[in-house]
Amino acid sequence: MSPVRSLINTVTTAFIRRRLADMQVYMEHPAAAQQRLFKELIDTAKDTEWGKQYEYSSIATTQEYAQRVPVQDYDAIKPWIERVMEGHANVMWPERIQWFAKSSGTTSDKSKFIPVSPASLDQCHFKGGRDAMSVYCSYYPETKIFTGKTLVLGGSHKINHLDSGSRYGDVSAVMLENLPFVADVFRTPERSIALMDEWESKIEKMALATINEHVTQIAGVPSWTMVLIKKIFELTGETDLRAVWPDLELFSHGGVSFAPYRTQYQHAIPHADMHYLETYNASEGFFALQDDPTRNDMLLLLDNGVYFEFVPMDELGNEHPKTLGIDEVEIEGLYALVISTNAGLWRYLLGDTVRVTSLQPFRIQIAGRVKHYINAFGEEVMVDNTDQALAKACAETGAQVTDYTAAPAFTTDGQGYHEWLVEFDTPPSDIAAFTEALDRHLQQLNSDYEAKRYKNMVLQPIKLHVLPKGTFFNWLRSKGKLGGQHKVPRLSNERTYLEEILALVA
Repeated sequence: MSPVRSLINTVTTAFIRRRLADMQVYMEHPAAAQQRLFKELIDTAKDTEWGKQYEYSSIATTQEYAQRVPVQDYDAIKPWIERVMEGHANVMWPERIQWFAKSSGTTSDKSKFIPVSPASLDQCHFKGGRDAMSVYCSYYPETKIFTGKTLVLGGSHKINHLDSGSRYGDVSAVMLENLPFVADVFRTPERSIALMDEWESKIEKMALATINEHVTQIAGVPSWTMVLIKKIFELTGETDLRAVWPDLELFSHGGVSFAPYRTQYQHAIPHADMHYLETYNASEGFFALQDDPTRNDMLLLLDNGVYFEFVPMDELGNEHPKTLGIDEVEIEGLYALVISTNAGLWRYLLGDTVRVTSLQPFRIQIAGRVKHYINAFGEEVMVDNTDQALAKACAETGAQVTDYTAAPAFTTDGQGYHEWLVEFDTPPSDIAAFTEALDRHLQQLNSDYEAKRYKNMVLQPIKLHVLPKGTFFNWLRSKGKLGGQHKVPRLSNERTYLEEILALVA
């Protein structure tokens, strides 16, 4: 290690840990922190077109806000966002917005364009990243993470055809293009490669460009990062990533649950001192991070420009769903997230569901997407159920899963079953035993599913298809959805995705 790099690591680590004192304030007083932030957001936006329409200048309480401004999805606010994309200023937020995070959230053809204001970039996305490093450096004070570089699997961006002065792209590309130039010292690969939009050649170029770099951290979606790791192994002949990057110590991951991939990473990096940190960094904002590596939940970031509300699951679908504040939710409660942000998203139904695991500090687990579940027979199976059941079945049988999706199937006598499509990296020696373990663990994790499976009265056992390697990749490619922001939908209450994928291997 060079003396310069060592000094940079020491100074940066000490500086970044100073943020912990501010974080401690909202960890101890969550509701008060959110109340302060709420007032700041309302006051800042009161003179925008949106703020005038909903008379923000006279809103004094969160109750008035909830009564006056409806909960809305993307379709409801799309006309407003289109005006912002056309270059109009002071529409939903007072700052000039020149960047938009393109996100589908699923593999559907419909894209969302999420405004990213200068405030949200600095005080939410970048601040969340700094917070993650603060927490990590505090937990591991002897870290040498700043002696090397972070390998980031970024996306790409394009010129906005509605306003040539603005751009849109994956949120990772938006962040990359707005990083200060000095940040390039700490990241790899170079921007021309990181921002490529053709993922098949991009993966190979990234591998070739980074093999000889001093990488100490990787940040990305577990599924796409594993594709890169396999390419690196193919090029180097190694089977241990530490043989390529001896000082690699952290994988910061998000986007999908890490549970189904954990075994693959433990095989690729078989070292007890390799660390993992989960983050919740969406197109709309950096919402949460794993503040304690001994826990499997995440700390909600309460002073990073996002005001949170929570919709009980039985309120979803109502024209005016009831929302709860951070001081009204219950431990183990399952809620859909509603956010108001410093980019001008107001009472926006995010589409994610979370489970509250701790009130002080306020921590959550991502349960899944509002539209990604199976409830064809009253079983109410969520993605966190299937991710955990799959991880347990893998541990029991020695299997490793690349990806999966599942949907309900119906029999002629009114019964049904869950049909799974699974692509294995390492298949189990006995598929029947794996399927039985998966079904058994899912029953243990979900009492509603267990009840429907009782004596096969409503639901029959899982039917599982083993897909050839590369099937999900080919399906994503056929949809034009290759890249780190695009993910295979884990669950669907209807069979469109499943039938499309089965057609590829018929």
